[in-house]
Amino acid sequence: MNNVDALELLSELEEIIDKGVSVPLTGRCMLDKEELLEIIQEIRLKLPTDLEQAKWIKAERQNIINDANKEAEEIIKIANDKVIAMIDENEITRKAMAAASDITNKANAEAQAAKDSSYQYADYLLENVETVVYKTIRDLEQCITIVKERRGQIK
Repeated sequence: MNNVDALELLSELEEIIDKGVSVPLTGRCMLDKEELLEIIQEIRLKLPTDLEQAKWIKAERQNIINDANKEAEEIIKIANDKVIAMIDENEITRKAMAAASDITNKANAEAQAAKDSSYQYADYLLENVETVVYKTIRDLEQCITIVKERRGQIK
C-alpha cells in the first residue's frame, strides 16, 4: 500500500466497512480491527504528504494564473501601443496628405498665375510688335510714296 494516496485508502476503508459482518438487530457490524487500524495509520502518514502536494499544486496553479495574467496584460499593452502607433501613423499620413494637397493647390495657383502673366506679357509683346509693324508699314508706305514722287521728278 505504499503508492496509494489518502483518498484511495479512505475508499478502501469504506469498502471494508460495507463488507463488515452485520450483527443482527443492532445495526452494527463486526470489522477486522487490525486491518482498520493499519489503514487509518496509512491515512495519517499519507495525509500530510497529500496536503503538502495539494498546497504545492494550489500555489503552482496560482503562479500559472499570475504569469498568465502578466502575459495577458503585456499583450494588451503591446496591442494598445500598436493601436496608438497606428493612430499616430494615420494622423501623420492624414497631415502629410493635407500638406501635400495644400502644396499642390498652391503650386497649381502659382502655375496658373505664371501662365496668366506669360499670356499678358505675350499679348503686350504682340501689341508692341503690331504697333512697330504698323509703324514700319506706314513708314515704308511713306518711303514708297516719297520714292515714287522722286522718281517722277527724276524722269
